[in-house]
Amino acid sequence: MTVHFIGAGPGAPDLITLRGRDLIARCPVCLYAGSLVPKELLAYCPADARIIDTAPMALEAIIAEFSRAHAEGKDVARLHSGDLSIWSAMGEQLRELDRLGIPYSVTPGVPSFAAAAAALKRELTLPEVAQSLVLTRTSGRASSMPPRETLATFAASGATLAIHLSIHAIEKVVGELLPFYGADCPVAVVYRASWPDERIIEATLATIASKVTESAMERTALILVGPALAAQDFRTSALYDIDYQRRFRA
Repeated sequence: MTVHFIGAGPGAPDLITLRGRDLIARCPVCLYAGSLVPKELLAYCPADARIIDTAPMALEAIIAEFSRAHAEGKDVARLHSGDLSIWSAMGEQLRELDRLGIPYSVTPGVPSFAAAAAALKRELTLPEVAQSLVLTRTSGRASSMPPRETLATFAASGATLAIHLSIHAIEKVVGELLPFYGADCPVAVVYRASWPDERIIEATLATIASKVTESAMERTALILVGPALAAQDFRTSALYDIDYQRRFRA
């Protein structure tokens, strides 16, 4: 018996990996985060699968379901939105499974920042404009930020920022970033990237807060900030430069 943690992707049901889909199809038990995981993915579950929405459950109840499945010798598909490596709350579940001696596997998924960049049709790293992407958030009720992980610290680098779970604090975000990026820096807010009701707001640091307020977006939106979002006069990458010598060319 194994608990299979599966990144279910950003929203569109066809943005799950083949491995993730096949694992769902063979597991007689499925636990999914119902507030964020598209229910269309549950169609891959076996017809007689036990399907449990974990959105209203506490950690102890989730672990109890794992223990029950372990006692019954049944594999579990545990679906989380996006990719499991960031803000998935997988860590504490793995810690409990380690304590109980229950085996598990981890299958990655398409992260929300990648879906947002695709919706914008943008590359987030451009030669000599930005070569780093920072995934971060602001403090919230569920988790506070470590003291050294501030927006100002990351903004000082000039990197592209992907700010998660912070749409409710857009004015605070703007206030912290303005001294580093300037009022004309491009910003994009992508609401529910890859879902049918996806919406995009493109603006600048000077105008984004008012546009978000007008839109009434309150959650499930990603804020992307940085010059790479609108740059057009960047240097062409050496990767495909005819004069660039690399081992894959004669």
